Amino acid sequence: MSGRIYLLIACLLLLPYLGFQSTHGISNIIHPGQSVNASKTIVSDNGTFELCFFSPGNSTKYYVGICYKEVPDDKHNVVWVANREYPFPNESPVLTFNQDGTLELSDQHMRYSVADTSTSNASSAKLLDIGNLIILANNDTEVLWQSFDFPTDTILPGILSAENPNLFHLTSWKSTEDPAGGPYSLTMDFLRLEDGYKINYWNDSLLTKSIMWPSNHTSDISRMVLDVSGQLKLQSWSEDGQIWVPLNSSRCGVRGFCGAFSVCNETVDESCSCLTGFKPRRIDARDQGNWGSRCERETDLNCSVNNHDHQKVDFIHMYNVEWPDNGLPQLNINESECESTCLKNCSCVAYAYDCNNKRLSRLCNCTVWVSDLSNLKQLSLNEGNGKDFNLKRAIRDLGNTTESNPSTGNRPVAGDDKNPKPTGSGYSFWTIVILSASLATLILALVVYYVRGELSRKGQENLLLLDLGMNLKTNHSDLRKVMTRGHGDGRKRDVKMPLFSFSSVAAATDNFSAAYKLGEGGFGPVYKGVLSKGGEVAVKRLSRRSGQGWEELKNEAMLIAELQHKNLVKLLGCCIERDEKILVYEYMPNKSLDFFLFGL
Repeated sequence: MSGRIYLLIACLLLLPYLGFQSTHGISNIIHPGQSVNASKTIVSDNGTFELCFFSPGNSTKYYVGICYKEVPDDKHNVVWVANREYPFPNESPVLTFNQDGTLELSDQHMRYSVADTSTSNASSAKLLDIGNLIILANNDTEVLWQSFDFPTDTILPGILSAENPNLFHLTSWKSTEDPAGGPYSLTMDFLRLEDGYKINYWNDSLLTKSIMWPSNHTSDISRMVLDVSGQLKLQSWSEDGQIWVPLNSSRCGVRGFCGAFSVCNETVDESCSCLTGFKPRRIDARDQGNWGSRCERETDLNCSVNNHDHQKVDFIHMYNVEWPDNGLPQLNINESECESTCLKNCSCVAYAYDCNNKRLSRLCNCTVWVSDLSNLKQLSLNEGNGKDFNLKRAIRDLGNTTESNPSTGNRPVAGDDKNPKPTGSGYSFWTIVILSASLATLILALVVYYVRGELSRKGQENLLLLDLGMNLKTNHSDLRKVMTRGHGDGRKRDVKMPLFSFSSVAAATDNFSAAYKLGEGGFGPVYKGVLSKGGEVAVKRLSRRSGQGWEELKNEAMLIAELQHKNLVKLLGCCIERDEKILVYEYMPNKSLDFFLFGL
């Protein structure tokens, strides 16, 4: 009897625990071989997060992710999506932690691997209180994989407590009903401060911005999300209002708060104002606070190619501002080239030249803007990370223009007080004409130089192609035509004596190699030259140190030509190129003279 009483008491003590298990599925752990689904999932120990199986909005596609358990589905409670690019089209899938350590989604038609730790000894998958799904090794301390390493569009407070944080990459949803990667993305890191975390973020334009995550909100149900409109929002969940409440009270920190071609300044009562030279598109826009209606130019920039007015533009300089985030970097150009790039581009509305961008490998960089200027912020004196900015303006708008400088107040634009200098005025026109004429002259000189070189080379022959069977009849007058030309370019094309190119002579002698050298006299070495058809010639190269000059070479060539005899070597041609003076003779092998005289 007493045994039954003890058993009853034990069952009563277990009831609360069993009820807790029923409410929270299978606790917060999935062991190898176990599966979870929409009706039987896991929940973090503190009840904040759950592994959710959902179909957003009116979509018929199914996804698995991590959600805030207490936030309604229609309030975008999803903080991570496992299969954002691979939805299940027919039914909600099952998540299985396989015996081999892989975490896999599947239904009757398809499978998708969420994590693969099959090469390690995985023991369990666990959903932590900070919203991080992890896979643990057998020792239950080593993390083999974690969802925090693969964020989608949301950063949770728990990720800030990582010991060795990496750079995080966020990509917005394609739409509110499609978690697939959308058109907006950011890269971010963070810095721990005494009163919270400073989140630095930037996109492809490499323009860095910052946002503070106060430490007193890191324990709430809060998040930082890159929404479908491209806005980075820091939010906290209000249980009373059942809404997400912005944590940053800064109006200038809200993307697009003031609209296009306006500037946001929190140091004045009226935060938003149109840039100088712009006006509200609707007169009552200022009173209604409807700055999303944008500002428009008071004077349009005329870019007609047939109208000289398109050159009547200049820039107004703004100090200590935070740039708009849609700039286009221009690589490897200096400051004047940066201004010129914007000036020549009709679509360009502003440029900036910054020499303090530490995220770039170079010291300075140029950025231009070719679309509406949004999120331009005027910083206060206490904010020291402001930069200079140059806004393109029509000249007629510059008469009453002042530069923006919070440190000194507004002051007239330098050089534009009374008679602003129109960029592209008369002096610029003549500058362009002079530069164009100079460039044309240079090109013409290069063409003439090339043509003369080609004509000069056409007057030379290739020694390698010389036909030794040809009967050369070179007389004194022929040589005189060759030898009297000197070193100029007046080569005669009707010369009978071949003029060989230096390159062909060098090729025939193997670049005057020692193996081809026959001997050396007082005036220079003699080489054997081998022709393409196997014939051989003797090549005498006048040494620059021999003292034999142009006159001696000419006399030698003319003398040999005048004394042409069957028992004398024949002069086959010469090479006179640059400082080279070369004579080409018949090649006579070393034998007894009587062999050649009497045929012995």
